[in-house]
Amino acid sequence: MSAIAGIARPGEKTLVSQMLDAIGHRGRAGREILDTEAGTVGVAWTPSQAGAADLLRNSLTAADEAGDGHLASVQATGGKLLLTRDPLGVAPLYYGRTEDGSLCFASEVKALLPVTSDANELPPGHRYDGKTLESYFRLQTLPEISDPPQQVARQLRARLETSVRKRISGKVVGSWLSGGLDSSTLAALARPHVRTLHTFAAGIRGAPDLDHAREVAEFIKSDHHEAVVDLEEMLAALPRVIFHLESFDALLVRSSITNYLVAQLASDYVSDVFSGEAGDELFAGYAYLKGLDPSKLQEELIDITGRLHNTALQRVDRSASAHGTVAHTAFTDPEVVQYAFTIPAQFKLRDGIEKWILRRAMDGSLPRRVLNRTKAKFWEGAGVGDLLATRAEESITDDDFRRERTLPDGLLINTKEELMYYRIFAEHFGEAKNLVWMGRTKGAPKEAE
Repeated sequence: MSAIAGIARPGEKTLVSQMLDAIGHRGRAGREILDTEAGTVGVAWTPSQAGAADLLRNSLTAADEAGDGHLASVQATGGKLLLTRDPLGVAPLYYGRTEDGSLCFASEVKALLPVTSDANELPPGHRYDGKTLESYFRLQTLPEISDPPQQVARQLRARLETSVRKRISGKVVGSWLSGGLDSSTLAALARPHVRTLHTFAAGIRGAPDLDHAREVAEFIKSDHHEAVVDLEEMLAALPRVIFHLESFDALLVRSSITNYLVAQLASDYVSDVFSGEAGDELFAGYAYLKGLDPSKLQEELIDITGRLHNTALQRVDRSASAHGTVAHTAFTDPEVVQYAFTIPAQFKLRDGIEKWILRRAMDGSLPRRVLNRTKAKFWEGAGVGDLLATRAEESITDDDFRRERTLPDGLLINTKEELMYYRIFAEHFGEAKNLVWMGRTKGAPKEAE
C-alpha cells in the first residue's frame, strides 16, 4: 500500500521526505512531494498505485487508494488539509499536532513520532480538516431482503465476482491462501481472470492450513508456494512484525507472524495479492456467534466489522506494506458490504453452520472438504497455537508480570504473551506515554490481577 505523509506548513519538503523515509517500505516504486498553500504533502507508491503521482500533481491529493473501499487521502484545498479515510479503515491514516500547532499526518505512526508525540488515528468513515472531525459513513443494520436463499446466493456471488474482477489489473496476480472458506473464495473467483494465479500459504509443518491450501490450489490450478516455519523462525521475525504492525496486542501479533512471513514470500512473485479478511465478520464465521440470541446477530456483526481496522485489516495492511505489496480485501468492497447487511441473519448462521449463504454461493467452485471447513483462527490454522504463549510463560515470571503490566499511561498488559510483545514494542517506539492511537482486540483473554 502507498505511503502518504505531510504537514500543514509550506516549504517542508526535507521534513516530509524524512517522514516518508520512515515508511518507505510502503511505496518503493516512486515518490513525489509538493509544496502547496495549505502545506507540504507527499506520497510514495507501489507499482500498481503509480496513478498516485498524477493525482498529487493534478488534484493536490496524496492518496493510498487501491479499489473501492480502500482509501486514505489528504487533499490540499482552500488553504487547508482535508484528511479522509475509507468506511471500514482498510487504509490506515494517523494525524497529530506539532509543538507549534501545525497539523501533520502519515500512513503509519512511526512517521509521525519524530515530528510529534500527539498521534491519533483518523477513524474509519471520517474526514478531518484540522478543526472538525466529521463522520460521513456509519455501519448500521439495513432492512433485510426477502429473496429466497438460492437467489441471495447468486446475487452475493455476482457482487464478489465483480469486486474481485475490478481489482485485477494484469495477467498475473497473487492470493494469500489459508485454505479457509474466505481466502479460497477469492482465489477461486480470481482464477478465471488471469493467466497465472500465484497462491501462498504459511504455517508450521503439519498445520491444517497448509493441507487445505494445497487442496484448493490443486483444484483451481494455481501456482502454489509455501512458507513452512518453526517456532525459532517466528521468534526471530517478531521484532520486524511488531515494528511494522505498531501494536503489542497479543492476538493481533500472534496472527500477524505467519501473515508477515507469507507476505514476504508473495513479494518475490507478485505486487498484488487477494486476502479474505471481513468474510467472517460479514457472514458470521466465528464460533461464539452461535451462542447469541439470533435477534442480536446482525448487531454483533456490525460491531465486529466496525472493529476490523484495528484487527484483521491492520494485520493485512502492515504485512503487505512491509514488503511493498498491495493486499486487496475484496469482501470490503462497499457493494459487497452493503448487500451483506441486507442478507437475513438466518441465512448467515443456519442449522449451526456458519457462513451458510457464502457456502451456497461457492458450491461447486471449491473442494467439498474446504467448502465445509469450519472456521479456524488465523494463528490456529497456521499451527501457531499456544507456542508463543508458552514461550512467554517460560521467560516471564509472575513477579515480572505484576511489576511491568501497568504502562506509564495507565494501560494494562493483559497477559505474559502480551508483555513479551510490549517489551519489543518499547524498543521500537519507546515507553508508552500516549497510546490512544492503538486499538485492542475485543474480548481478548486476560490474566488475573
